[in-house]
Amino acid sequence: MRVLVIEDDMMLGKALAQALGDAGMATDWVRDGDLGAEAVAVGGHGVVLLDIGLPGRSGLEILRSLRAAGDKRPILIITARDELDDRVAGLDLGADDYLVKPFEVKELLARMRAVLRRHGGEAVSTLCTSEIELDLASHEVKYRGNGEVLPAREFALMQALLERPGTILSRAQLEERLYGWGEEVESNAVDVLIHYVRRKFDKDVIRNVRGAGWMIPK
Repeated sequence: MRVLVIEDDMMLGKALAQALGDAGMATDWVRDGDLGAEAVAVGGHGVVLLDIGLPGRSGLEILRSLRAAGDKRPILIITARDELDDRVAGLDLGADDYLVKPFEVKELLARMRAVLRRHGGEAVSTLCTSEIELDLASHEVKYRGNGEVLPAREFALMQALLERPGTILSRAQLEERLYGWGEEVESNAVDVLIHYVRRKFDKDVIRNVRGAGWMIPK
C-alpha cells in the first residue's frame, strides 16, 4: 500500500516514513500544505496521514477540499492539537480518525488497519489463494504449508501480487507500489526481491510472464 504523509515536522516525518517503510508500505512525504494539496491531487495513495498546522494551506483546508470533491480516501489527522473543538472540526469535515501527537507507531498502524477495514480496503486479516496465505498483521506468508515471516519489502511485494491474483503486474506497477517518490530504485530491484522470495519458498511461488511482468495464480 502507498501512503501519503503531509507533515511539516522533520523528525516526525522521517520517523513516520521509516516506520511505514518497515511495515511494508511505500511512503511519500511532503512538508507543507500547498505541496500536500498537489500530492493528494496526483492520487494513488491508499491512506493519507494529514497534519493540521501546516505552512501554507492548512490541513483542514486540504481535508475540506478533498471531501467537497468527492474524494473518499481514508484520511487520518495526526496533530498536536488536542482540544475538543479541533477534533470535532476534523471529524466533521470528513476525517476518518484523529490521532494526537505524540503517539506510538503500533497505535497508528492499528488505526490505519481499522480505517481500511471500514473502507473495505483490507476487510480481512489474510489474503489467500489455493496455495498461499498471507497474514497482514504478522507479515507471515505460508506457501504449501511452509511459513516464513518476510522482511517488509518482500512482504509488500507478495501483498501487491496477492491483492490481484491471476493479474500480471509490470515492473513499473510493482516499483510504484514498493517505493516512495524520490527513492532511488535499482533497475533490478524487483528481480532481487522476487529472487529472495523464491529462495525462501519455491520458484513457482511467483510466476514470470515473459515481457509482461509477474503474477501469482489464483
